[in-house]
Amino acid sequence: MSTCAPIILSDDHLARVVPAEGRLHDPRWRMLEDADLDRLADHLTRGRPRPLSVFAYGSLIWNPGFAVQSWRRATAIGWHRKFSISLDHFRGTPERPGLMLALASGGSCEGMLLGIDDESEAQSLRTVLRRELVAHELSGNACWIEVDTEQGREQALTFYANPIGTELADLTLEEQARRLARAAGAAGSGAEYLLRTVQGLARFGIHDDYIWSLQRLVAEEIEAASSAPPVDQ
Repeated sequence: MSTCAPIILSDDHLARVVPAEGRLHDPRWRMLEDADLDRLADHLTRGRPRPLSVFAYGSLIWNPGFAVQSWRRATAIGWHRKFSISLDHFRGTPERPGLMLALASGGSCEGMLLGIDDESEAQSLRTVLRRELVAHELSGNACWIEVDTEQGREQALTFYANPIGTELADLTLEEQARRLARAAGAAGSGAEYLLRTVQGLARFGIHDDYIWSLQRLVAEEIEAASSAPPVDQ
């Protein structure tokens, strides 16, 4: 089991981020209805061995939103975490844009396999697809990847591995930290999203150098902004 370094970012830091009002979704999107979700679920899972598993590397670890039958450690082969999806809605606004975590090609990524109960498969898939994909424009962001587990190599469903149909931001670590430290929107702040992800990983003993470095930089950015003298109007 990995040994996790201390978490610097805290709820005290989150309280210093000024809330922002905004949109939950891009108004141009065509939202997925139940029938769309069921068709997509059938397309993604037809012929796949049961029980199905979802590879969680970010918010699904701390807020899966569906009944999880089992939790197992797993390593995604050929993928790594990156805050690469630019947000002007949800946890961001056009004035204070945010970032969402995705998987990028290369390296490896430790996360959790969330087992879906056969008896609640239809409802669980509908729930997770609605939550992760939201709209027709994003429906291509579900795919199967290879993961290593204690039981050997397996296939798992995941989301936003090399994202498509959404605006991407190729930022340095420092630029990501500056954006996340300031971002906020209808669903909360970027710093909150990052902190809950760090805490979720730590709960399962998973350490990611990138995520731990980022949370430290975000904490420093928030501290620097809150200690700066007010700007004269």
